[in-house]
Amino acid sequence: MRHFFTILGHEIRALLVNPSTYIAAVLFLGVMGFVFSEVLDVYSKIPQETSPAVIFFRFFPIPALFIVPLLTMRCLAEERRLGTIETLLTTPVTTTEVVLGKYGAAYLLYVGLWACTSGFFYILYRFAGDARLIDPGPMLGGYCFIAVSSLLFVAIGVFASSLSRNQAVAGITSFTLLFGLIVGLHYAIQLPAVQTALPHPVLSVLGSAEVLSHFNDFSRGIVDTHEVLFYLSSTALTLIFSILSVEAKLLHS
Repeated sequence: MRHFFTILGHEIRALLVNPSTYIAAVLFLGVMGFVFSEVLDVYSKIPQETSPAVIFFRFFPIPALFIVPLLTMRCLAEERRLGTIETLLTTPVTTTEVVLGKYGAAYLLYVGLWACTSGFFYILYRFAGDARLIDPGPMLGGYCFIAVSSLLFVAIGVFASSLSRNQAVAGITSFTLLFGLIVGLHYAIQLPAVQTALPHPVLSVLGSAEVLSHFNDFSRGIVDTHEVLFYLSSTALTLIFSILSVEAKLLHS
């Protein structure tokens, strides 16, 4: 892993000069800023029992489904399309270093975009002057959930990019996988037909992978080690599949 940080630095610089990065940043901050303003508008009209931070972070699927594919769809697909990944791997670097370097750059950028939303809460506190609107528990829990869950979300995007030479196909594949994990699984396990057909141990395993329930725990300040281990192990497994996919494509090219 001697060349990991070299590749990581190169990928971060490449992202910072790529126009799609700034398009993603503008879309992200624009959409999340609109969501935050709408949340505050609702609170100004009707008293709510939950903190504004809880409602705000409930919209995390929006950037996860659209921004993650936009940031990751070209990381390996473009390298394969241009044929530069073969040239890169002839240098003293390994496939693991290449995949992890690209993954690390995309993850840091995505988490950095979320970190920028802390400015929304600062502006609210600075101008509203009401500390009751800023509940540190749900806010910290929300950011912890974003940091942990994004490990898997970005890994899925990198894996999707390793499957195709076409950026659009990689982006659609990433969106589909993320939608199935975040939204599809949540509603699938609630269907009576699924609960009847699957045995209880299988339903329990599927329930442990339900992302929306994980968010509810983090927003209440509950950090379950089982949930953290789920994201860490799933991320590691997804990245291993990404590495194997790249190596398999190279063998058949």
